Parts: sequence; structure tokens; C-alpha cells
Amino acid sequence: MNETLAETARPAATTLSGLRFSKGHGTGNDFVLVADPEGVHAISAEQVAQLCDRHRGIGGDGLIRAVPSRLLDEGRQVLAENPDAEWFMDYRNGDGSLSEMCGNGVRVFVHFLLAEGLAELPAGGSLTIGTRGGVKTIVRTGDGYAVDMGPWEFIFPDDAAARAMDSLVSADGLEVARPALSVSMGNPHTVVALAELSELQDTRLFTAPHVDPTPANGTNVEFVVPAEPLVHDGVGTVTMRVHERGVGETQSCGTGACAAAVAIRHWAGQGAPDAWQVKVPGGVVGVKFFTVAGGREHVELSGPATIVASGTLS
Repeated sequence: MNETLAETARPAATTLSGLRFSKGHGTGNDFVLVADPEGVHAISAEQVAQLCDRHRGIGGDGLIRAVPSRLLDEGRQVLAENPDAEWFMDYRNGDGSLSEMCGNGVRVFVHFLLAEGLAELPAGGSLTIGTRGGVKTIVRTGDGYAVDMGPWEFIFPDDAAARAMDSLVSADGLEVARPALSVSMGNPHTVVALAELSELQDTRLFTAPHVDPTPANGTNVEFVVPAEPLVHDGVGTVTMRVHERGVGETQSCGTGACAAAVAIRHWAGQGAPDAWQVKVPGGVVGVKFFTVAGGREHVELSGPATIVASGTLS
């Protein structure tokens, strides 16, 4: 993460020996998950980085702690907005830095709550979750979960309203800087459109792309290739790779998929569809746009969630 979110007061980190954990993923975007119903496991940034280390730890793009909202300052703020948000998704990037929200992560988080017996959610039912990116409502579908990600907005609204691009992105493997559009999904994203899949494959994301100007808290960067044709049977399709703050390249990014659909739909102009499929290295997720009361446009993200292992920290 180029800049991390401000830390709130937390209890001193304690030993994690004996703590149960699970490992899960959503289209390859993987997480270490721990349940903390009493709010007593203050996992430090250093401990998160150790657990997410793919060589010396469990390995993951981030760590998610399930904690009752009433036991966190951020959670109590969420409860003031929506008293149904019993559980809070305390999410950290793989380097230990705090993050606002993760679209794949919130699906896996809900799947974890169900597996641990901490919540119930029948098919078609919904569950309200607190995150640092606001309250999220998750619906259980036949093959996974759909999340109301809330409204999207341009990070640089004055620039975006006047023109299609608001920044330039340089990355290893691209000969020249490319124009981009910065979108907030509760966390920041900068979307770059490429012309060919070969360009996408040749872009090297071992190091963070350079974005000018960079949003205040850093940004995740998505490189996207529209399908040809872009729309088939009323559904738009794009292929995406992403470099996440504090993580590096990941197999998938839920909020990034939403931001990519926002940008491509914006560039496509009038008549662009509301339904999209976004192909990522880890699979395919769905993105839909819909209007809520008051006229604000929200984004829904849908896709699978899988728990692959559970164990106890030694």
C-alpha cells in the first residue's frame, strides 16, 4: 500500500499460539481467516505479514479477522449506521497494512462465518456485514455470494466529468505511460485499458505501477482488455490483471473488477450494458449496476467462495 489507513487504538498484540485459522479464497484471491468472537486477539501488522508470507507462513493476499462490531471503534460506527451489522470484517493486506474493503474477501468472510457456525444464511437470504468501506449486504446465491458493494464514484470527479482520463500509469513491460481513470469502490482503483491480450500478458507486475497523480491513500491498478465484441447477449466482457496495494499482483480483486467495469462502461458510453463478466487469472466474477432509492447507482459483485483448509497456529 502506498499509504496506509490510519490505525485506531488496538490492544497490544498477543501470542497467536493455539489460535485456530482457516484458509480460503475467492477466484484465487486468498486469505487467512481467524474468528475472534471475544475481541481478544489483537493481531499486529508484523504478525499479519508473517502469517501471509508464502514461504515462511500460511500464505495469503491478506488476513481477515471476524470480530463483533460492538468490540471495535470502527464497528460501533457501523452499528450506528446499521444495527444489523453484527460482524465486522477486520481486513489487512498481506504486508499488514489496513485496507478499507475487499470484494472477494467479504464473500469468503461470510462463507467462513457460516462454516464456523457464527452466522446462518439460507439460499436467497441476506447478511449485513461491517467493513472499513461501510456496511455491505451479502446474498447467498446458488453458486456463491452476491455483494452490494455500494455506490461507485470518481476519485478525481472534476477531471473525470470533463474527460475520460484523469491520470497516467507507467508499468514494467509497457513502452509508454498509459492514460487511466481512477474509481473509488470504498477503496481506490486506477484502471488502464489495453488494446490486446498480448499487452496484458507482457505487463510485469512484480513492482507497483507508477500512477500520476496518485490518490491520497495510494491505489490499486487494474489493466483491462475489452472483449471483441465487447457485448454479447447483453453482457459486457473484459479480461483483467491487477496490482494491489500492500500485496502485489493477485489472482483476483473484487473491488478491482467492479472498478474495471465502471471504467469500461464509462468509456463505452451511452447504451453500454449494466451486466458484466470480468475474467481474472483466478476465474470469473460477475458485476451488475443497479439504481437504489434516491437515484444513486450501486454495484453488485458476485462469485464463488471456498474454504480450502483449517488448522491451529503453533
